[in-house]
Amino acid sequence: MSKTPQRFSRVPASGFTLVEIMIVVVIIGLLAALAIPAFQRVQRASQNARIINDFRVFSQAFEIYNSQNGAWPANAGSGVVPSSPVAMNGDFKVASWQAVTVVGGRWNWDNNLGSGGNAGICIAGFTCTDEQLTQIDEKIDDGDLTTGNFQKTTPTRVMFVLATGS
Repeated sequence: MSKTPQRFSRVPASGFTLVEIMIVVVIIGLLAALAIPAFQRVQRASQNARIINDFRVFSQAFEIYNSQNGAWPANAGSGVVPSSPVAMNGDFKVASWQAVTVVGGRWNWDNNLGSGGNAGICIAGFTCTDEQLTQIDEKIDDGDLTTGNFQKTTPTRVMFVLATGS
């Protein structure tokens, strides 16, 4: 007796159908759409906290310098530490001062008191939005970038004022 081959016998295929794969892709896309804005909010809050802390640390160092020397340091270029780090204070974060900030741009000491201006800590060349700067301003000042101690002085420069000229 001979066996006849079964030509139309079908072995069930293993794997996923196109519809199942599309459903998984859509679900992953929806999860990403929910997670990305939350991640960006956390990232921005972290950047703001870092900038605020750096302003606090640098402000204290400049205040100590002013108390010990009876005057503010002279102007310095972006990323350049005014005077010597030892004269500024042992806690002055030189590497942070010289590096690009988390909102873009570089730290800068600006002393224009002799010309009736302000003395303060600047970030020159920032790349963040005005919305983010306003969030920072709300935490350290009055929430208005045109008034108070934290001001946007040019389109690419913000200043935390430590002293005002006459």
